[in-house]
Amino acid sequence: MEVKTLTDQDVERWEAYVAQAPAATFFHRAGWRTVLEQAFGHRAYFLYAEEQGKIVGILPLAAIRSRIFGDYLGSTPFCVYGGVVSDRDDVQQALEDKAVELARELKVGSLEIRNQQPVHQDWPAKRELYVTFKKEIDPDLEKNMSNIPRKQRAMVRKGIQAGLESHWDQNVDRLHDAYSQSVHALGTPVFSKKYFEVLQQVFADDCRVLTVTHEGKLVASVMNFYFRDQVLPYYGGGTPLARETKGNDFMYWEVMRDACERGYKVFDYGRSKVNTGAYSFKKNWGFEPQPLHYEYVLINDQQVPDVSPANPKYAMFIKIWQKLPLGLTRIIGPHIVKNLG
Repeated sequence: MEVKTLTDQDVERWEAYVAQAPAATFFHRAGWRTVLEQAFGHRAYFLYAEEQGKIVGILPLAAIRSRIFGDYLGSTPFCVYGGVVSDRDDVQQALEDKAVELARELKVGSLEIRNQQPVHQDWPAKRELYVTFKKEIDPDLEKNMSNIPRKQRAMVRKGIQAGLESHWDQNVDRLHDAYSQSVHALGTPVFSKKYFEVLQQVFADDCRVLTVTHEGKLVASVMNFYFRDQVLPYYGGGTPLARETKGNDFMYWEVMRDACERGYKVFDYGRSKVNTGAYSFKKNWGFEPQPLHYEYVLINDQQVPDVSPANPKYAMFIKIWQKLPLGLTRIIGPHIVKNLG
């Protein structure tokens, strides 16, 4: 068995492995190597274990270097899930050993592995900060509507009654507009439009943008990923009009409705921090939180890094950011957020 680094010639084999490996996710796809390098300029190290010419395990990694937030090697930055996918325990061990070796060579602060399940109980970890929300999509559309708790279902119906309309966009212009307004209100930096464009180019039909309007005005927009039988609404945001028209509720219902009609079976609502507004919103849809397990090997760091907006040290920065003009945040934000991962 050898551990190698993904090259362009290996992409097809990597993708074939991801397609059949039960533990693999959308965030293990080879396209993330292109996204991370083209959109952010980060160096990707997608490791795979090969035995007798066959891939038997993978570990996608990328290094982020920042004077402000520190350096780390992670699986996988900007993604909810990551970590090793392998056929056997010894393969997993080989890939993890190679990752630790690489982290030491790069002299980063830490190695971060974003697992859905606990793998190393003895590693430093964030086990209480993030959760994910998943729920089965019933093949009967009306059952999906009735499965939404009553109060939240009423919000969806208000959006329908308000005359909201959904559209599948061919570009990311309206998505970036709505998303940048939304994160500005939260006091966090926005991604560049280029990032969304690269995602759309790399993942093609597995990356679709749904936009909601009211009488021609932009209300909300969301970028959705599709993997096997799952739909993953990932980057979404709304304008001030969204609150008035219940635009976000309507938007996610439209994503679910479309996924149901196209035969998808799982609605993955993505990651949220515990006890935040997004966390409560998803629980109100009847989704149960499932804890995520982000595990670390400390290389040069003395403790697990914390670059979360919930960190009190960033409170003043968030207040200042919220007061900056939206146009200025769209210029400055991408230079900051690319280092957060």
